[in-house]
Formats: sequence, C-alpha cells, structure tokens
Amino acid sequence: MRYIVGVVRIFVGILFIISGFIKLNDPVGFSFKLEEYFSQGVLDLPVFVPYALTISIIVVILEVLLGVFLIVGFKVKFTLWSLLGMIVFFTFLTFYSAYFNKVTDCGCFGDAIKLTPWESFTKDIILLALILLLFFGKKYIAPLFRPFLGKALIGLSLLFCLIYVNHVLNHLPVIDFRPYEIGKNIEDGMGVPEGAPKAIFEYSWKFNVNGKEEIYVTNGDYPTVDGEFIGVETEEIQKGYEPPVHDFTIEQNGEDFAGQLLQEPKLLMIVAYDLRKSDLDAFKEVKRITDKALKNGYKVIGMSASGPDQTDALVADNNLGFQFYFTDETTLKTIVRSNPGALVLEKGTIEQKVHYNDLDELVFN
Repeated sequence: MRYIVGVVRIFVGILFIISGFIKLNDPVGFSFKLEEYFSQGVLDLPVFVPYALTISIIVVILEVLLGVFLIVGFKVKFTLWSLLGMIVFFTFLTFYSAYFNKVTDCGCFGDAIKLTPWESFTKDIILLALILLLFFGKKYIAPLFRPFLGKALIGLSLLFCLIYVNHVLNHLPVIDFRPYEIGKNIEDGMGVPEGAPKAIFEYSWKFNVNGKEEIYVTNGDYPTVDGEFIGVETEEIQKGYEPPVHDFTIEQNGEDFAGQLLQEPKLLMIVAYDLRKSDLDAFKEVKRITDKALKNGYKVIGMSASGPDQTDALVADNNLGFQFYFTDETTLKTIVRSNPGALVLEKGTIEQKVHYNDLDELVFN
C-alpha cells in the first residue's frame, strides 16, 4: 500500500501541475471557457461572467499549488480535501457538459489536448478514484523534504505562478497551442486532407404502415417502404475531420474577402473581438503603428465582431487609416489573446503576432 500511495501521489500531483500550468499559460482562454459555463443555457450564472478572468487565475494557480503540496507532502489533510473538492466540482461540470451536450470542450488542458465531454468525464472519474485511494492511504503520505525546504519550494512555486501569469496577461501566452501560432498558414489550416474521415449520419425514418408507426434506420438512403411517410430524425454517429481553422471569414457588406486578403504579400491585421471590452487607449499606438505599416506598403485591416456603428466611430475618433471587417467573435478570441492585438501575415502565413502592449516590437520590411 505504501508504494501504491507513493506512485499515485506523484502521478496525481504531476497531473494537476501540468493541467494547471497549461491553463496558467493561457488564463484568458480559460476565462472564455468559464464564461461559456456561466452563460444562459448552461449553468445560467451570468453574475459570475464579469469575474471569469479573476476566477480563472485563482483556479489555475490553486491547481498548480495543490499538485506541489501533494508531491511535497505539505498539509496533507488540507491538500486532500481541496483536491477532492476540486475534482468533484470538475466531475459535475464534465458530466453536465457530456450528458446535456452543453460545452463540447471542457478546457481541462486548454488548447494543448482536446478532450470530448465524455473523455473529460472519464478522466475525472479516474482522478476521483485515485484521490479517494490517497484518502485511505494518507498515513503513508509523509513530507519529502525538511520543513524549511518544503515551504521554500511552495513559496517559489507561488512566486513563479504570479510572475508567469502577470507576463502572459500583459503580453501573450508563452506557448501557443492554437492553429494561429506564428509560422502557421491560415489557408492551409482550413484545408481538408485527402482521405480524411467523413461524418457518418444515421437516419431514422418514420412511416405509417397499415395504421402502425414503424421506424426504419439507414445511413442516408430513402428506404423502400409500402406506407405513408411521417418524418425523419438525423443523428451524427461519427464525427468527420474538422480542420484546425474553421469559421474564418473576413466580411464586409455581406461579402467574404478572406481568400483575397490572405493572398496579400504584406498584410497587417488589427484584431479587436469586442470594442466594448477593448482597451481603447491602445488605439493611439495602433494609429502610430498602422500609419508606419501603410507607409511601408502594407495592406492594413481591422477585424472585429462589433457592429459598423462602433467600428466607424473608432476609426473616426482615432483618425485610423484603415477600415474594419467583420469576423466571428469566437474566431477572433482564438486568433490572439489580446483586445486589441496585431498580426503580420505574408500570403496567409502568420509572421508576427503581438499583444497591444508590444505593438512597438512589430517589424515592417
């Protein structure tokens, strides 16, 4: 039992540290996921939406620290009860998501590892069982280091978390797991490779046969039935290949210019997913940088999910030398974790990407 508890202790601790660190690398992305959970139609807790980022930061730092606590052997009872409370809560969320098909990705490992709701729920059940095992064997969880060294490691872990989260909030995630990372080509990301699996649908056809309702199941073909057709229900039983980049459009007046703009040899995108939430003071620097880009022969566009009234007012107020296009809000949030943010592209390939605090780092050749 001592060896089993020892192995499980290290495994659970490392898993919590990895899971927490991945989300610590992108707390803004995790806050978007929390907003999705808090929204109407899911948990219906809109009162928490304005605090999603704060909750995100607290949760991910706590997740990392609890993993360190467990490995170090610090305050075992507190650590185990905290781990149990956290995993019970996450298990409820993943079951709710899976059973009611509310949130298709729990965000447990951010964008690094995508899990379906049922995969996330299964993972949490296994973790719950392992944490319960640690409860039964808690007498075997002894400190690995002397008190001073253990506390020093915990203090350093907390300091690292605070410095790291402050850095990624004021710049961009250090590690970019999304399909819009520097070096990726957006058009390539929208493509479907040859031989990729296609979605499979099951059709349940209802007929009235001699006064009795009967159902015939096919994979799409209309069944040959001697009866009166009533209706049909469709269910996707196997998902097809989904390109990493989807729902990507650059629209203006109902026309999509994505294909044309992604062929530009010099393109600067200013991304602001929601101008009501943007740091509007940053557009003074945006004005300076975009004017410099225009002088160097760059095509400059703005991309936002805000309406034309807001974007036109912003352009007029800041005397911007470019116009805004409409792009889906979720897509813009995925492209860059900054509002506003900027990308430099060469024929669809992302060459540079920066937070609005780092606009002066952009280089225009």
